[in-house]
Amino acid sequence: MRSILIISGLLLSNFIFGQEKLSEFEMNWAQWRGPYATGIAPVGDPPIEWSESKNVKWKVEIPGKGHATPIVWEEQIILLSAVETEKTVEIKKPEDVGQNNQWMKPITTDRIHEFIVMSIDRKSGKTLWKTILNEELPHSETHNFGSWASNSPVTDGKHIYAYFGSHGLYCVDMNGKLKWKRDLGKMQKAMSFGEGSSPVLYKDKLIVLRDHEGQSTLHVMDKITGKDIWKINRDEGSTWVTPYIFEYEGKAQLIISATGKIRGYNIESGDLIWECSGLTRNVIPMPVVYKNFIYLMSGFQGSALLAVDISKAKGDINNSDAIVWKYEQYTPYTPSPILLEDKLYFLRLNKGYLTCLDAADGKENYTIQKLEGIQNIFASPVAVNNRIYIPGASGAFSIVKCDSEFEVLAKNTLDDGFHASPVIIGNNLYLRGFKYLYCISEEK
Repeated sequence: MRSILIISGLLLSNFIFGQEKLSEFEMNWAQWRGPYATGIAPVGDPPIEWSESKNVKWKVEIPGKGHATPIVWEEQIILLSAVETEKTVEIKKPEDVGQNNQWMKPITTDRIHEFIVMSIDRKSGKTLWKTILNEELPHSETHNFGSWASNSPVTDGKHIYAYFGSHGLYCVDMNGKLKWKRDLGKMQKAMSFGEGSSPVLYKDKLIVLRDHEGQSTLHVMDKITGKDIWKINRDEGSTWVTPYIFEYEGKAQLIISATGKIRGYNIESGDLIWECSGLTRNVIPMPVVYKNFIYLMSGFQGSALLAVDISKAKGDINNSDAIVWKYEQYTPYTPSPILLEDKLYFLRLNKGYLTCLDAADGKENYTIQKLEGIQNIFASPVAVNNRIYIPGASGAFSIVKCDSEFEVLAKNTLDDGFHASPVIIGNNLYLRGFKYLYCISEEK
C-alpha cells in the first residue's frame, strides 16, 4: 500500500497540477495536518469570508469534548471525543496549582467518560455511526485549554486508528467496528498539560510516540495486528510532537523533535541515523521540509528554529554543516508552521503574530505582524491556493496571502472556540469547535 505520508524533496507546488492528477491519499485528509503532513491541501478553493450567517453549509453539535483535529476519507469525517457521563467515582482532590494562572491550573473530574470515535457525513453533517471504545475515569488532570481527546486519528481508507493516549489505542474498520486494541500504559505529562501526540501511518507500519515523565517510548507496530515491529526507550521528558516521516533518496527516516535531542531513526530497524540538540522545553510544532532541508522549531521558554540538511545528517550533527542555519526569535509554542514554495510562515508563541522567512537561508521577509482580533492560537494554520487560514482560539480567523509581503485577505468570526486545526477538502473548509462542527462552503 502506498504511504499516506508523501514527503519528498520536491517543492509542494510540483504536486499542484489539478485534481485529476491527485492520488487517492492526496484527495483526502487522512491524518493530522493533511495528505503531506504539512497543513497544505494540494488543490481547493474554500471561501475566505464566512460568519454564522454566511457560507455555513451546515453546522452540527458534537457530543463531549475533544480538541483532536478531524480526518476525512471520501464522504466520512472522523472525530474523536471524550463524553462525560452521569457516573461518578470518588477521587482525591489534586493540589491547588496556580489558581490565578489559567495555564497552570489543572482540570480534573470525578465523572466516568466515554471515549468515542464517530463518523459524520461530510455533505450533510449527519452522524453515520458512533463507537464507544472505552468507558473509564480520565487517568490524569489536563490543561485548562486541553481535553482528554486531543490526539488526532489516522486512516489508510480501510481502517481508522484512534489513539487516546493513556486510555488506549484502537483500530476500527470504516464502519466503526473494533478490530483490535492495545493498552500501552498510563502517561504522566509535565505540569498537568494533558496528552496530544497523534499516531502516524507509513506503509504497513503504525507509529506511536509516548514521551512523558515516566519511561518514554517509541512504538512502530504492524498496522494489521497492533503488535510491535520494534520499540525503543527514549531518554526524553514530555513532548506533544507528532512523528514525522521524511523520504529522501528512496529511504524513509522517522524524525522526532524533543527537548533533549532531535533524532532521525531508520524506520525499518529503529537504528539512530542522526541527532542534535537545540530546541526548548515542551516541544509541540511539527517539522516541515523544503527540498533536502527539514525545519524544526519550538517556542516554550525560549525560541529555536533549526534548518537541517538531511543529506548531511549523520551521527551527532551539533556544530556541523548539516545545520544550515538557525533562527532564535518569534517561534511558535503550540501551532505548527506552514512552508509553501520557498517561504516559511510561523506564529509567535500561541499569539496572533506572524513571521515569514526565506526557507533557503532564513532571511526575514517580515516579522511578528499582528493578526487583528486573534489573541490566543492553539490550532495550527492550513494553506491552499496561495492562502493561509489561521484559526484563533476564541472564534476569530485570519486569511493571509502567501507572499513575501504581509497581506490579510479577510477576517472572520464564528460563535465557538477552536483548538482543533482546520481541514480542507476541495472547496470545503471543516472547522471543529468546542461545541460544533462547521462546514464552510459556497456550495449549495
